[in-house]
Amino acid sequence: MADATPVLQVAPVHARDPEVIVLLDELTWELASSGYAESEMFGYSIAQLEQSQVHLVGARVGKQLVGVGGVELQGSRVSELKRFYVLPDHRGTGVADAVITALIGYASDHDIQLLRLETGDKQRAAIAFYRRHGFVETPRFGPYLHSTTSVCMERRLSPDDGDATEQPPDALEPNEGAR
Repeated sequence: MADATPVLQVAPVHARDPEVIVLLDELTWELASSGYAESEMFGYSIAQLEQSQVHLVGARVGKQLVGVGGVELQGSRVSELKRFYVLPDHRGTGVADAVITALIGYASDHDIQLLRLETGDKQRAAIAFYRRHGFVETPRFGPYLHSTTSVCMERRLSPDDGDATEQPPDALEPNEGAR
């Protein structure tokens, strides 16, 4: 009998979980190695994730944590994606689709009408991924106003987004999306 394929599961995770910290460190390293200066990387630290009460979810294939992403509820029915990352070996497999679906559902369940994000101009796969999920480019906002490397995007949510079903995987998934 053939071995069963490990099941993809997405569930809330804690910022201080050692596996989460490893993925966030890999995201930071990948951004730095892409040529972004420290002042051009807007990723939240573990303490900032906790202080801002960012809702983090992790994607597991079997027992391995292979992706992570968060959403920060910011008031006025607005939220922002934070720290989105999928391990390179798991890109293009539907992991990012599952994470974004969970985050959109969480935002919708909290009566969010506008979900926005910031990513880097060199993150072409992330930009394509977000477009595929209904995000459109928007003028820079908040801390990204004067960042020439920032690409800001947003998606208006409807009441039925909480019941979003996973879309088919695409070859382009983000190495990082929301810094």
